[in-house]
Amino acid sequence: MWVVCNSYAQRGASSTRISSWLMQPLVLCVFVLSVARGQVRYSVPEEMTKGSLVGNIVQDLGLDVKRLKSGRARIFTEDSREYIGLNVDKGTLVVKERIDREELCAQVSPCSLHFQIILENPMELHRIDVEILDINDHAPVFINKETHLQISELALPGARYSIDSAYDADEGLNSLQTYTLNPNDHFVLKTLSHTDGTKYVEMVLQTPLDREKQEEYNLILTAFDGGSPQKTGTLKINIIVLDVNDNAPVFSQSVYTALVAENALMGTLVLKVSATDADQGTNKQVSYSFSQSSKGISNIFNVDPSNGDILLTGPLDFEKSKKYELNVVATDIGGLTDACKVMVEITDVNDNAPVINVISFSNPLPENSSPETVIAMLNVKDLDSGKNGQVRCFINPSLPFQIRQSSSNFYSLVTDQLLDREKMSEYNITITASDEGSPSYSTNKTLTLKISDVNDNAPVFQLQSYTAYVMENNSPGVSVLSVKAHDKDSGNNARISYFLDDILVNGVSASTFISVNAESGEILAVRSFDYEQTKEFVIRVKAQDGGNPPLSSNVSVKITIQDQNDNAPQVLYPVQSGASVVAEIVPRSADVGYLVTKVVAVDVDSGQNAWLSYKLQKATDRALFEVGLQNGEIRTVRQVTDKDAVKQRLTVVVEDNGQPSRSATVNVNVAVADSFPEVLSEFTDFTHDKDYNDNLTFYLVLALAVVSFLFIVSIIAILSVKCYRWRRERMFYKSGANLPVIPYYPPLYADVGGTGTLQHVYNYEVCGTTDSRKSDLKFLQPSSQSVLNFDLSGTRTVPKQNRNTEDVSAEQKPPSADWRFTQNQRPGPSGAAATPEVAVGTGPWPNPPTEAEQLQALMAAANEVSEATNTLGPGTMGLSTRYSPQFTLQHVPDYRQNVYIPGSTATLTSNQQQPQQALPPPQAAIAAAAAQSEPPKAAQTPASKKKSTKKEKK
Repeated sequence: MWVVCNSYAQRGASSTRISSWLMQPLVLCVFVLSVARGQVRYSVPEEMTKGSLVGNIVQDLGLDVKRLKSGRARIFTEDSREYIGLNVDKGTLVVKERIDREELCAQVSPCSLHFQIILENPMELHRIDVEILDINDHAPVFINKETHLQISELALPGARYSIDSAYDADEGLNSLQTYTLNPNDHFVLKTLSHTDGTKYVEMVLQTPLDREKQEEYNLILTAFDGGSPQKTGTLKINIIVLDVNDNAPVFSQSVYTALVAENALMGTLVLKVSATDADQGTNKQVSYSFSQSSKGISNIFNVDPSNGDILLTGPLDFEKSKKYELNVVATDIGGLTDACKVMVEITDVNDNAPVINVISFSNPLPENSSPETVIAMLNVKDLDSGKNGQVRCFINPSLPFQIRQSSSNFYSLVTDQLLDREKMSEYNITITASDEGSPSYSTNKTLTLKISDVNDNAPVFQLQSYTAYVMENNSPGVSVLSVKAHDKDSGNNARISYFLDDILVNGVSASTFISVNAESGEILAVRSFDYEQTKEFVIRVKAQDGGNPPLSSNVSVKITIQDQNDNAPQVLYPVQSGASVVAEIVPRSADVGYLVTKVVAVDVDSGQNAWLSYKLQKATDRALFEVGLQNGEIRTVRQVTDKDAVKQRLTVVVEDNGQPSRSATVNVNVAVADSFPEVLSEFTDFTHDKDYNDNLTFYLVLALAVVSFLFIVSIIAILSVKCYRWRRERMFYKSGANLPVIPYYPPLYADVGGTGTLQHVYNYEVCGTTDSRKSDLKFLQPSSQSVLNFDLSGTRTVPKQNRNTEDVSAEQKPPSADWRFTQNQRPGPSGAAATPEVAVGTGPWPNPPTEAEQLQALMAAANEVSEATNTLGPGTMGLSTRYSPQFTLQHVPDYRQNVYIPGSTATLTSNQQQPQQALPPPQAAIAAAAAQSEPPKAAQTPASKKKSTKKEKK
């Protein structure tokens, strides 16, 4: 035996619960007892701070830090809480949780903590006992702060009155030591001890009491402990003086003892106490009760107030408490009391099954572990005592394991033979612990042990070889096939990775064609395949597991390329050339079924994708030729006649049988003629027709754009003219009040030559061809008259021929008299009518013109001025004449008087003396009317605006 002394200094001075001997440096002697099994004992005071040093376990056990780390040293306690912790890095024991001796051990002394330090590889157990030393951290406490006593005035000196003792959770010198009573004129204190050494106090009457002098006394009882600094507790005693009863009850024994089994039934009689009183009558009656200090056990025991029987009222548990201390008080009618102590000891019964705790469990266990390998460390305990707490353990003998006892309450589970994960990957080991009580209790604990894998199996493919089919023109990255391999191992040993063996395929590395997903084994196409270049090839895939060292296996994969209709037919004959035109000659004497030519085409695809069919898409004469569906031969359907055109164009479509099908077209030029010169002259237009077809779309789009542009420009021009005329009307209308009086003269209804309805004659040059879509129309300068001639036989342009006006007039017929107006039908100004007094067409108008008509004539004249440069032409009066100072309204033409009859060649006039002038021929009239500018319209007045609007709508 050897002694280790640790220096301990208390640094906190604020807590009142720590005694003064801890506030100064103190040398604590720690006794370490070394035994054969490695047992060490330490002594430490309670309430040490967390992390405080308890002892150096490395030095005390003769170990080193490396051994603690390699052996995975740890603390095992049978209780759930660990107050002491192990610092593996330093090899010291430190305080892990706050230690309260009173909470941990109550009144049990000495108070110790027991635990084991466990080391593995090899297995070692070291028992550690730590004694918890008490410090003065509790003051004496009375259960009640105040108590009441009734004392008869006849009480004699020496009468004793039991006072509830104070309770101090500390032990030894720190526990309760002395009492003081203040004031103490009539009473003195007497401190007594029970047989077990516990102290109690009695208050003894020193001088008699006189109720008439003082009816009530208030005393203070103070309890002191022996700690430093000293702590106290107080009790207020209220004494009421009575006139009767001068004898107190007396128990037959001061201490009673009883034994009770922990499985005793409720209502069982534990003990009977008895007290006697020397008084007589009612003062002799005694009642029994538990003192205030025993109220905490009232739910387990109960005392009969009349006879003193102590009965069991609650369950007992030997494992929780082995004994109970009861304080019984006997009180008479006068309030005199006596007290005794009842010690109840609990005897053990086998009522607890063993408990199995797994300290260490090596799971999973490698399948190549050698026999005698430790799998688990077990702690088996039984809370019962004696034979009831003795336990034995066993497992199923058919399992390849054994259980062995290493020390008291500790067992080891070891392997008994070699293991094979592929045969059995998991074991359910049931450990049975049985005690030796009567009846015996047992507990089962099942451990699920997994056997970890060792890489001893190579991957195996599901098939001996694989064949995959992929369509040509596939997208790069498309999945071709997925290969799978299985490995009997597990974990990384069964994690298979797939690789492509770098072999040559058609002289090129296989990696340029195919890639393999290392995780899934999916074979992907690196590039697009072409059936016409490669029809099939073979690669080799390797499966390798993740073991150390890795194991692998190979499999061959044959990849077949399937054809796709990705090539259109190619026409070999007739050869299409843009430089020259090749034509097949068919004599006009050819019979039905005459072989004109044969369309030869090929398709580089295979299978039904290369099956070709021939169809006639369009032809100059569909009734003359046909095409063989399978052979592409062009033959005549009927007899060739002289009416058939020399130039025949056939368009043949060649289609394959793929899905979807592809096609090609070929144009075949056929000449129906008996001589070569005829063919040569007729086939000069084939190129022209081809160019025409190519440019037709462009011309249509261009024409549509031009028409849309002209339409928009026309709309803008019309709106501009409308706005301009409306402004002019508004201007003249507002200034109408200031116009001078202008004499009005009736106009003449005549068409002045060249200046009437048809003012201009235009010449046109037309180039006509047999193809009307290529004709040209040229607009030439205006002349007196022109005649258009067309040569419909060819493409020649016919020169224009000018004719005099007299010739044209001579060829025209005079107008029909049926179209002449009568005197009453001739148009005139508003309100005009033919009367006998006034001849029609001569002199002033029958009715004077209205103001609106005068304003209309003035606005028409103004409009003539603004459009003089556009409307004046040959034969009209010049500006110098029309706008001279002598110009009057008689020179302003009245456009209401000119009447043009559609379909007729005459213009009607109201002047009888002037001959009727005939209109030009219809062709010239149409051309002249198209070129003639619109005469200016008379401005509308507000009076006539509504009428003109209605006419325009019509």
